[in-house]
Amino acid sequence: MNAIGDTEAKAKFSELLDRVGQGEEIVITRGGKPAARLVPAEAAAKTLVEGKETYPVGYHKGPIDLNHLRAVAEGFKARVKQPFSSSDINEILYDEDGLPK
Repeated sequence: MNAIGDTEAKAKFSELLDRVGQGEEIVITRGGKPAARLVPAEAAAKTLVEGKETYPVGYHKGPIDLNHLRAVAEGFKARVKQPFSSSDINEILYDEDGLPK
């Protein structure tokens, strides 16, 4: 894994994307300390949690089925009190460890 400063990364962003596209991981530093990591999209999309594959919010594996989306929406309606807060939404979306359900 290679490291590059933030100013240089800004100047060479297209080159960095090409390198990441070839599978390389790059750490971007700010003030000499790691600030971000560029990784191939597939590596970023998949994570392992307790031995099972999970996907971050916004990532959907496979085709989206409209009936499934409607069922999810109905499930939210049934679980949300009116009026609801961001805390209520967090309880629906995340478990007690802060991980997506």
